[in-house]
Amino acid sequence: MNYLLQEIEDSIGIITINRPDALNALNADVIEELKETVGSMIANENVGVVILTGSGEKSFIAGADIKKMQTMTSDQALEFGRSGQDLTLLIENSPKPFIAAVNGFALGGGSEVSLACHMRVASENAKFGQPEVLLGILPGWGGTQRLPRIVGYGIANELITTGKMIDAKEAHRIGLVNHVFSQADLIEKSKELAREVLKNGPRAIEKSLLCIRESVGSDIESGLEFEVNRFSELFDTDESKEGLSAFVEKRKPNYR
Repeated sequence: MNYLLQEIEDSIGIITINRPDALNALNADVIEELKETVGSMIANENVGVVILTGSGEKSFIAGADIKKMQTMTSDQALEFGRSGQDLTLLIENSPKPFIAAVNGFALGGGSEVSLACHMRVASENAKFGQPEVLLGILPGWGGTQRLPRIVGYGIANELITTGKMIDAKEAHRIGLVNHVFSQADLIEKSKELAREVLKNGPRAIEKSLLCIRESVGSDIESGLEFEVNRFSELFDTDESKEGLSAFVEKRKPNYR
């Protein structure tokens, strides 16, 4: 592994993009390494939640490598865009929640990677933006699709067409991030959030994420039908029996 650091602590996987000299910008090699590492964390039975962050105190991911993009043909851009989309889909479709711990700049592709995560927390110095239009291009890793679903069409239209950056406080106000913490507390607070998730049944979490994803683009009747079937399926699992019994017996459930 050349560009990433990874560790597992008490069922929490932590992936750190480690290119601080380049503000943790993503090039083709980093994307491929990220896909491999994300896939490994998803497959690891000892991991229940994954935290994704950047090294240093300046940047989560400061976007894609612009110098590399400058000489791309349209065919190369298509391949690069699809590679980034593959990464974001891998994160978004994970049965285990991903928490983006945004510790600085999350611009362009960096913002788009954070949008694919199931939750976003930010340090007080974090900055978010989709500045692609300033370069004569547009967000190509899902920004035009995920941002309006998270913050609404009006705000997404403004952020994407102006290319402006917003700070952590504004990102929290518009619902882009769940919580804002000090830089010093960011990772520990992210772990606390992960531990809150880990108290619950892994199959219930997986199926909940599945139902939430299904809600996007579905009419309410189809979404409800999908939900009630996943709901009923869980009643055939040892996990639900443990959870329901623990509640009746007034004890903590043991899921892991």
